[in-house]
Amino acid sequence: MKNNIRVGLLAYGAIGHEHNVAVQGTTGLELTAVCDMNPERVTAALELAPTAAPFSDATAMLDSGLIDLVVVSTPPNSHYAWAKEALSRGIHVVLEKPMALLASECDELMEIAAAKKLLMVVYQNRRYDADFVAMREVIRSGEIGEVYHYDSFVGGYSRPCDYWHSNAEVSGGAIFDWGSHFLDQILNIIPDDVDHVSGQNHKRVWTHATNADHAHVTVTFASGKQATFVHSDLAAARKPKFYVLGTKGSLVGNWNPAGEPAVADLPALLTVHHEDGTVREVAVAEPDTLAFHRSIVEYLNNGTPMEVNAVQSRNVVAIMQAAEESARRNALPVVPQLRKL
Repeated sequence: MKNNIRVGLLAYGAIGHEHNVAVQGTTGLELTAVCDMNPERVTAALELAPTAAPFSDATAMLDSGLIDLVVVSTPPNSHYAWAKEALSRGIHVVLEKPMALLASECDELMEIAAAKKLLMVVYQNRRYDADFVAMREVIRSGEIGEVYHYDSFVGGYSRPCDYWHSNAEVSGGAIFDWGSHFLDQILNIIPDDVDHVSGQNHKRVWTHATNADHAHVTVTFASGKQATFVHSDLAAARKPKFYVLGTKGSLVGNWNPAGEPAVADLPALLTVHHEDGTVREVAVAEPDTLAFHRSIVEYLNNGTPMEVNAVQSRNVVAIMQAAEESARRNALPVVPQLRKL
């Protein structure tokens, strides 16, 4: 019988708690350490894992010899540094999105992980969202034919928070914050080669935050297909979360009105629109909240490939970089530097 994979949590906020719950529910994982500068957060973590060692210093946790894998849930501008520290010590790494703020940093981390034969992967949790999984199944079934146009949207009209999520220097900007999720979904639906990217940022109203108030990204593929992602804090009328056009029909994911004000936390209401005018509602199953963490165990113990891999997340960063560069040039197209999967 193989020993449990010993997990340490670096930073313990809402997402750290999500990882804690998942570790408790995943056979083969054991939470053995948790680190946060706020003692109240450490105490909260220990309520679920009372035998875990508490730390207030991240380096001390990494040097403790108590963990085989660390989950890095610090703000995005520190992901690269902490992942490098962990990998250099022979510790497997799970990073919150994005992997880093530069594709070159992602490349360096991937090279270190490969040289040391370590796992380094991003927790692309929105890849497992129930509505996205259901939509992907419809698309892959061929019901709406070949997808050639894909729109995604998140937001509304509301004042952004004062936390690091709204600070472009820390978060990478509005494109990086939600784009890490939605652009990953786009590339998972349309695996074609990317030809170029354009982006635009609008800073119009919310002067307390440095993130754009409204961000728009268009990905144009070599096949001619296109996909867009919009994140807006200025949208008094929301677009659908998903709007997908295929050669035999369309798929729409409307926001669930029961989700106000946290509308993004509920699955979209999915409908398929056929070429003959008929409409079908798509059943959305309960999400498999442990799928990602189970795949870690399967990969480390048995070498089973994971649904998410580092190259995919690295390419998302490259596309977001290209979109930001395009936005600085008033939406002129930019060719992202992507790696083959």
